[in-house]
Amino acid sequence: MAQSSTGSGDNPVKTTIPGPGIHSLPDSPVAEVRDARSWEYGPFANWGTGVGDRSDFKFFWAGFQAGKVLTPVLHAGILSGQFEFGGNIMPLWQAYTPAPHVQTFLFGGQVYNEPIGGGTYTGVSVEPVIFRWNFLTRSRRVQPWFQAAGGLIYTTHKFPPDVLVPHGTPGGTSVWNFSPQGGVGVHIFTRPRRSIDVGLNAVHMSSASLGDHNPGVNASLQVQVGYTWWK
Repeated sequence: MAQSSTGSGDNPVKTTIPGPGIHSLPDSPVAEVRDARSWEYGPFANWGTGVGDRSDFKFFWAGFQAGKVLTPVLHAGILSGQFEFGGNIMPLWQAYTPAPHVQTFLFGGQVYNEPIGGGTYTGVSVEPVIFRWNFLTRSRRVQPWFQAAGGLIYTTHKFPPDVLVPHGTPGGTSVWNFSPQGGVGVHIFTRPRRSIDVGLNAVHMSSASLGDHNPGVNASLQVQVGYTWWK
């Protein structure tokens, strides 16, 4: 920051002139947490739907997320911003799938008509790796971001329902699934060091062939809403 003086005599009036690339504004919650490289933590909930051949799958997740802004502002034109690392845990993870029914499928050159599972699947999930980029902004109250993340899901029954092998045949789906994902969102500051958070994530779920087959959920869209404290 640079200072200049105006006036005369022994009582000059000092004004502050922002230096190049500095966008801090007075009374700005966004600038406050940016300059402090703050921690953030708070609860959140997700609602989502499968895409494509899993469009009849619905999801509801809830948990707690934390993160830390690690860098000063890095200047890269319109991509200028700060890097943040975080993680979350979701003790409530549910997937709502079509009710149990009979499905026809091909296995080993033969056609099978088999009853398959379905209904509600319950589990827990953890995302130990969230790489987030907080964009530099002139807004006092809105902080946009995008992120990439990866997680692990455990369900009490194999998910998704096993439709690729006859019942009693080893293989199929797994109680363990991985969840690579990416998304965008905003922090909307309602007061200093408090924000409502809204995001949209595209999430892939699959077992990485922990079973003999890996049907997974190729894509789902998840809307996330949370409340954050900054420290």
